[in-house]
Amino acid sequence: MLDWSERDPDGVDRAGLEAAAAMARERGGASQLVVVRDGVVVLDRAHGCDPGALFWLFSTSKPYLALLVHRLIERGALGLDDPIARHWPAFEANGKGAITVRHVLQHRSGLPVARSTARDALAMTDWDASVRALERARARFPAGEGPAYQYLSFGFLLGELVRRVTGEPVEESLAAGLLRPLGLRDTFLGLPGPEWHRHVPIHGRGPAPRAAAAFINRRATRRAVIPAAGVSATARDIAVFYEALVRGGSLGGVRLLRPETLAVATAPTSDGTVDAHIGLPIRWSHGFQLGGPGLDALRPRPMGRTSSPDAFGHNGSNVCVAWADPSRRLVTVYLTNLLGPPEPAAAAQNAISETVLAACPPVQQRAA
Repeated sequence: MLDWSERDPDGVDRAGLEAAAAMARERGGASQLVVVRDGVVVLDRAHGCDPGALFWLFSTSKPYLALLVHRLIERGALGLDDPIARHWPAFEANGKGAITVRHVLQHRSGLPVARSTARDALAMTDWDASVRALERARARFPAGEGPAYQYLSFGFLLGELVRRVTGEPVEESLAAGLLRPLGLRDTFLGLPGPEWHRHVPIHGRGPAPRAAAAFINRRATRRAVIPAAGVSATARDIAVFYEALVRGGSLGGVRLLRPETLAVATAPTSDGTVDAHIGLPIRWSHGFQLGGPGLDALRPRPMGRTSSPDAFGHNGSNVCVAWADPSRRLVTVYLTNLLGPPEPAAAAQNAISETVLAACPPVQQRAA
């Protein structure tokens, strides 16, 4: 489905791409960096691991679930403005009946956490406990009021919704609907036991990151179904996934979504409003983070400060990031196992993305 020859289409600066690879290597740890331009893999580098090694994606996982929900909407099994409680009656408890599918996809449900960030994280390997906690929870903010990032609740809200609508576990719906059709054999929501030998352990830098890494590196965590954070994959597989999206929703004769459905999924819903839960300005769509500087042009951006406003993807705790830029016909996937202080990690992501952007100018600029 992709041309893996690593030849350079016109307009690609090979030295710039090699500089991006060097930056990833010099950070230390394990990493994979894949860049695709016009369907050609122009960079494919793994450092400190095999290209087939499986990285824990953190929130880079979220778009997989979002697109699964958009597929159900496209088929008419769900409505974007359906109340969650229409399909999951127990969720209505404690005044949550107004929360819709759209609100969750936009991070505007008012439920950034069910209990607290720490308590939700400790329970994230237990699906039933996480779902029951959301049923009992009270919204922190009015539904639709403004973005309040749903670290883990995004995944359990939409994952349970998918389970109730389809009648099958969300990991099976994901595999049948998105992964197997594209031939993504190295992407898993919940790492299967036979694949354990391929996983890349998280390396924490600093006391709190080391404690978080120890928790994530447990078999119980890596094998659990945690839709908002628990996808394990290779950069190569993620690149194929995003190449299908940058081409309008289909690749190699396989259609994931109609172009109009993808347009809804990637349409801006917040142009850098400061998030009420994490206190950062983020450009959101219905399930993706968006490129462009937003309201704070000086802040590091996971897709780069000079990324196009129509670029879409998702950062994962400043550890992993994947994004597509339609104006450049460009896909970039950068995976690491380094969990540390957010400021230097965000700066490193921004620098690598900026270097890739400089090496792959917009198509219209190249044609001129």
